[in-house]
Amino acid sequence: MDVLRYAAFTDHPAGGNPAGIVLDAAGASAEAMLAVAADVGYAETAFVTSGPTGRRVALRYFSPHAEVPFCGHATVATAVALAERHGPGVFTFDTPVGPVELVTADGSASFTSVTPQVGELPGPVLDELLELTGLHHDDLDELHPPRIAAAGNPHPVLVVRDAERFDGFTFDPRAARRLLQAHGWPATITVAHRREPLVFEARNIFPVGSITEDPATGSAAAAFGGYLRALGLVRPPVRLTVHQGRHVGRPGVLVVDVPEHGGIVVTGTAVPIG
Repeated sequence: MDVLRYAAFTDHPAGGNPAGIVLDAAGASAEAMLAVAADVGYAETAFVTSGPTGRRVALRYFSPHAEVPFCGHATVATAVALAERHGPGVFTFDTPVGPVELVTADGSASFTSVTPQVGELPGPVLDELLELTGLHHDDLDELHPPRIAAAGNPHPVLVVRDAERFDGFTFDPRAARRLLQAHGWPATITVAHRREPLVFEARNIFPVGSITEDPATGSAAAAFGGYLRALGLVRPPVRLTVHQGRHVGRPGVLVVDVPEHGGIVVTGTAVPIG
């Protein structure tokens, strides 16, 4: 399988979130795709399992550890790669969480997530997350209570009030991996900080291989948009900007459109690496 490498949610190969892309994985086994993803070593690699033809393709995602139901940055990167070959326009990806429609233009792609689901974060689980990060209850923004938000993948969401505490928290990657596995969370733990009314910065804990924090997480951005809508913290329709990756030296920007109902629209650019 030939692997393309793209950086998503950035216009520079050294920024954003790198993704592997295999445009023709038709007939490949799950074991073979997992082995390729482990060899690539990125947070996720996307596999087009129906062959790279037409504007509707089947897509599966693998981290170096396991299959992932949905991955936003690899979705954006794959859409941009296909648009370079077939021309801009609309694509539909049949993913494990259902069909995802994308609109591509000028090196960018916008995907509409499945309708987000937002639920309570049990107190004992919150305590585990605080212990992991070294944060305390009074570090959290009282206007943005902790929740579990999902728009394809479940993401625990914590919002930290103070910028210095947000920048300064640390965690043990091995403990984070154990916590993710114990709760069956296939993707990231989202820790966010509100810079301005509609501008946020996020750090997404996701230890895989040499990675400890995901540089730009499309599924988490969609879940976060659903979280803000469900709690009445924004007035839709509204556009948010989420900055991510500064803490790991790969800054990126995710544009999040929150409609009144339905899925969240996440937009980003993607460029080839190397």
